[in-house]
Amino acid sequence: MLDILGLDVEAEAIYRGMLSNPQDGVAALADRLGLTEERVRTGLDRLSELALVQPSAREGIGFRAVGPETAMEVLLARQQADLAAQQMRVEASRAAAAQLIAECSTLRPRAIDNASEQLIGPEAIRERLAELAASAQTEVTTFAPGGAHSAEDLRASRGPNSTLLERGVRMRTIYLDSVRNHQPTLDHVTWLHGHGGQVRTVPDLPIRMIIFDRCQAVLPIDTDDARAGGVVLRGAGTVAALCALFESVWSIALPLGSLPQCDAKGMPPQERAVLRMLAQGYTDEAIAKRLGVSPRTARRIAANLMEQLDARSRFEAGVHAVQDGWLPSSR
Repeated sequence: MLDILGLDVEAEAIYRGMLSNPQDGVAALADRLGLTEERVRTGLDRLSELALVQPSAREGIGFRAVGPETAMEVLLARQQADLAAQQMRVEASRAAAAQLIAECSTLRPRAIDNASEQLIGPEAIRERLAELAASAQTEVTTFAPGGAHSAEDLRASRGPNSTLLERGVRMRTIYLDSVRNHQPTLDHVTWLHGHGGQVRTVPDLPIRMIIFDRCQAVLPIDTDDARAGGVVLRGAGTVAALCALFESVWSIALPLGSLPQCDAKGMPPQERAVLRMLAQGYTDEAIAKRLGVSPRTARRIAANLMEQLDARSRFEAGVHAVQDGWLPSSR
């Protein structure tokens, strides 16, 4: 019955036997359940790994089963943690795929073809984005990293955004959590939300990206300098993968009117993102860019996390984070 929660049939039988007959030791359990003592001890080891048995001071037994209410909470919490860890691995894989697509776009020929189109310089990017927005029919989805945006850029974007929304085009945009601390950007995001645009935020974003009608995607050719140039991708498989990346991040992003919540260990989402990047070897400058904050803020967050983990290096911080259950194991 409990195999869905990670408890195999034999271990479950031993656990139930311990609840029904708490006075039984290994030998008595083995006799009652028709198992060998070795198999009972193996089952007890499994129950111990799952924190379903605890040491006992009772003479001749040495262990006891935790109550069923506590046991179910433990198993459900473990399963939720496993699901969260798997989700993090999926997000990391999708983000890496999007990053690779963007970086490899610099190797594409500059001429327009059926699958891609390269744009050089900020003017070319602005003009092509305006054309794509004018022809959009159903939806525009955007990753908007970089943190705070200039007041000039924000004002310039309101006209095109209004036109799209008035035509009934659905707009979904994901910003960084850090924009919540920058009033001009927050005012613009609030304006966008008030005019029908859907806005959510996340601690960090893998790349700048705009997708039009789920059939054309615009990414930077240089992830360190989005103004240097861009690439318009039309390949069905590539765009489908980027759409899946957007939907995956959108599903876990926080609506604008909600406040970021700490996880089960009391860690805010931004700190968890920094911890993940520390474990992956990111520099303070790279972390700052992903979060849309200053390098000084990134250094402060990283230093606080390393102090909490009693770590002297980033690698050691990653090891301790996995050992302490703050990050999932790479296995």
